[in-house]
Amino acid sequence: MARRLRLFIPNIPCHIIQRGNNKTRIFHENNDCLFFIETLLEARLKYPCKIYSYCLMPNHFHLIINPQSIGNVSLFMKLVGGKYVRYFNKKYDRTGTLWENRFRSFIIGEESYFIRCLRYVETNPARAGLVKIPESCKWTSYHFRALGLNNPLLDLDPWFSSLGTTMAECRLMYARFIKESVEENELDQLRKITQKGGVFADAKLKEYIEKSYPGSIAIKHPGRPKHRPNICRH
Repeated sequence: MARRLRLFIPNIPCHIIQRGNNKTRIFHENNDCLFFIETLLEARLKYPCKIYSYCLMPNHFHLIINPQSIGNVSLFMKLVGGKYVRYFNKKYDRTGTLWENRFRSFIIGEESYFIRCLRYVETNPARAGLVKIPESCKWTSYHFRALGLNNPLLDLDPWFSSLGTTMAECRLMYARFIKESVEENELDQLRKITQKGGVFADAKLKEYIEKSYPGSIAIKHPGRPKHRPNICRH
């Protein structure tokens, strides 16, 4: 069976998830995470992408990135995946594949899903029971957005910058948003989207994709959430 074609559109963010083969660990210690972050930074510079969010879990990782050119995501992930596997296999005296198939991805073509995806990624360790609160996990982008810690890997998205008139206000509003309770149906929807992949777009973006990239991949709309996040906008 032929592989499904995947589309990445410049200046439109996408969510990427990559798992370890057979759900095996891909990070054993902090130095593994540090090397992976350094590899992300190298890939970001070589194949320009804005990185809005990440989360490193024991057996998988999440990224929300915004490619600056049409081919950047595939090249970005090829560099990251290949270099990390070589590092990991040498360090742990192993051979063969580390990843479970290709990375999964979907385009986030609507702000209401973009901000939910941010929360989904940055609260992953807490939902999995690895930590009690998001700030207790060292290997996510939460500290950059909510606490203002310097991180040269990350970029701020327009939505975050609109949350307040100062960075302190933006961080405060973001932390409140992250800590809001999330309904189980929202989590189920995001899990299904992550599993299926593809392009999830509103009508305007759907029309643009169909005209600009005819016959590329199936375009889906997941339906609007019942409730918009309870967060102040300026």
